[in-house]
Amino acid sequence: MSTTWDADGFRSSVQGALDDFLDAQGALLAPLGSDAERLLEQARASVTGGKRFRAAFCHWGHRAFAPGAGDGAAHEAALVRACSSLELLHASALVHDDYMDASDTRRGRPSSHRVLEAQHREAAWRGSPEQYGAAGAILLGDLLQAWADEMLRSSGFPVERVLAALRLFDITRSEVIAGQFLDVSVQARGFADVETAMTVLRYKSAKYSIERPLHIGAALAGASEGDLEALSAFGLPLGEAFQLRDDLLGVFGDPDATGKPAGDDLVEGKRTVLVAHALAGASDSDAELLDHSLGRPLSDAAVDRLRSIITDSGAATKVEQMITDLADQAVVALEAAPIDAYAREVLRGLADAATQRTV
Repeated sequence: MSTTWDADGFRSSVQGALDDFLDAQGALLAPLGSDAERLLEQARASVTGGKRFRAAFCHWGHRAFAPGAGDGAAHEAALVRACSSLELLHASALVHDDYMDASDTRRGRPSSHRVLEAQHREAAWRGSPEQYGAAGAILLGDLLQAWADEMLRSSGFPVERVLAALRLFDITRSEVIAGQFLDVSVQARGFADVETAMTVLRYKSAKYSIERPLHIGAALAGASEGDLEALSAFGLPLGEAFQLRDDLLGVFGDPDATGKPAGDDLVEGKRTVLVAHALAGASDSDAELLDHSLGRPLSDAAVDRLRSIITDSGAATKVEQMITDLADQAVVALEAAPIDAYAREVLRGLADAATQRTV
């Protein structure tokens, strides 16, 4: 990360903007009573913490074409609000994703649907606690997505700039929702080769994690279509590398660092690029065991055995090489992009942080 950019300060500013926005929404929903307050509590939890990569790439996509953006306090405040809207969109995707994957935890705390389910059970209400938690998570994810749109629209930028950004924001939401359904369908079919797994990765995560945040920030600076194409040459391969790192962490990551159980992606049955490479490279018996085990409850010993199969197949090494190659491709494109030199420096640091992380 760049030594001259206050990344911690930026993350604090984003958290502050999100807190202020949710405070205003809380005041609006106060007449609905305690039920709305519990929903708002889960909204707050969903946007607390995290690496803020999407907000950061949006910020520096803007600064790439508006290098003096930070000189005015009002402009910077508007930019932080716009960037923070992407964190609401991200939270929406995570809330829905946790429910669809039946995940018990997120960032070391219970998933929203599990919290709401437990509240129903403790209150001894009628009906199914599980169904109540599911309904709450669906509605919370929908609400967060609606708020993301509202936060961007009301960020404070001129109307023509906001409209340009919203066009890209709309595309982003279509891509991530369709990508999510593709992922669900792949898991239902129980098969995905490397090409299919890469398509899921690209649309479910890579584009909305880096490429589209760069685009939205740049649109708020008045960037041209050619400028956006230059950012895509950097952002898309970097986003793919970012998600490939996430896939490795989903199998090999330290639960104390990731906030997820060991081998969580295996238990959830994720048909990732890593798994596709492992199934292609493992022996017939090992591939059969891996394939049969995906999406089932697994003991620690079983997770360790599957990790060994993935490692022995050469899949982990292949994915590490893919990350390196994609990150190198992104940096080459970044060096050629017609952007501000300081923004280029910070984006280079963000690229390293996104692909070399351990959480």
